[in-house]
Amino acid sequence: MQQDARVRDARRAGVTAFVGTTIEWFDFYIYGSASALVLGKVFFADASPAVGTLAAFATFWVGFLARPLGGLVFGHFGDRYGRKKALVTTLTMMGAATFCVGLLPGYDRIGAAAPILLVLLRMIQGVAMGGEWGGAVLIATEYAPPGRKLLYGAFAQQGSPVGNLLATLAFLGIAQLPDAAFESWGWRVPFLFSAALVAVGLFIRLKLAETPEMQAALARKKPVKLPVRTVLTRYPLLVGLGVLAGTAGVAITYVKTTFALSWATSDLGFDRTTFLTVISLALVVQVLVQPFGAVVASRWPVRKAVLWMLLPEFVLLPLMFLLVGTGNFWLAVLGMGLATFPHAMYYAALAGILARVYPVEVRYTGMSLSYQLCTTLFAGTAPIVSQWLLTASGSIWPVVGLGLAYTALTLAGVLPLLARTGEQEPAPAPSRTTAQYT
Repeated sequence: MQQDARVRDARRAGVTAFVGTTIEWFDFYIYGSASALVLGKVFFADASPAVGTLAAFATFWVGFLARPLGGLVFGHFGDRYGRKKALVTTLTMMGAATFCVGLLPGYDRIGAAAPILLVLLRMIQGVAMGGEWGGAVLIATEYAPPGRKLLYGAFAQQGSPVGNLLATLAFLGIAQLPDAAFESWGWRVPFLFSAALVAVGLFIRLKLAETPEMQAALARKKPVKLPVRTVLTRYPLLVGLGVLAGTAGVAITYVKTTFALSWATSDLGFDRTTFLTVISLALVVQVLVQPFGAVVASRWPVRKAVLWMLLPEFVLLPLMFLLVGTGNFWLAVLGMGLATFPHAMYYAALAGILARVYPVEVRYTGMSLSYQLCTTLFAGTAPIVSQWLLTASGSIWPVVGLGLAYTALTLAGVLPLLARTGEQEPAPAPSRTTAQYT
């Protein structure tokens, strides 16, 4: 009976992590779609279309700049006082900021105050997302049965493609509006609708108890006084390797969606409805194939699984850009779908890989720091760097090279990380007694 209860609790925790991250990612991704399609026109009206798009992508990056701060703040809070309290706060922050973006007047109404307020709200989104990811992964993995952390970590990871798909479908629906209606009020609807989703997420999250591992750590009543100091002084190499390890999992998706949406609708002749459909179909593929990455990594040696998942990217990503570049709908769908397999499957395994690197007392801070620094350096910059490369060169091939560089950096980080932390669960970094974490 006790074993059955543990299994039920683990599944409930996995579902809770999935629902919460889906809502958070929906809020975060609708900003990406809006920045590619409309934010430049609404908040940077005096700029040329190309400069306005770059400016909108820059505000998109601001959310990523703020994510390490969120990881540190909520990592500290979550390591000292519990995962659940931190996650309730992050979801509330994200929902409030997203709703306010939907209400924000444009440049034509309040002038320069509009982009300034947009940046501030995007920063709040970033702080919330920075704290969300690590806590959601730990809710799933710290409830997981022995030997299944990689598999249960995929519950939290699945929220990203599902949230992205819902965000894309939301914009696909409102893209049917005439341009004037879309640019004046239509784009605001997904931001305002997020309030209802956040209410559902909070209801589910408040019903879940603290994770067993964290309950045990809190019972010892000797939490780490300053988790970030412990992480940076004892595990700096693991932090750096973790930053590189996340690159393909977090950056390539923004090249394939946020940047590609702008490129296809501006330069290739796709209308926004058509290419949002292409992205939606690719995201359906991601939702379906991504969990298999965690299954493969759980059944194979992790190093072997990682190589099998990532090496095809060196062929499939260039193929995707060739097929999208034809301007043909079905070839674009084929290219986007095929290129989704490598980084999506790897992303499913990434959470479990990072979750086992650090001891429980500093785990939230350590894995959040690695992951969120990665998103700041690589994911948040991916659309703006891609757009700059395209504008400067007039060719898509430098963008392809950027995507392949992301894959190479990932392999340079994850393979040494696996060598140092081991292939099997549990394999946390060596730690002393909790009392020594001061």
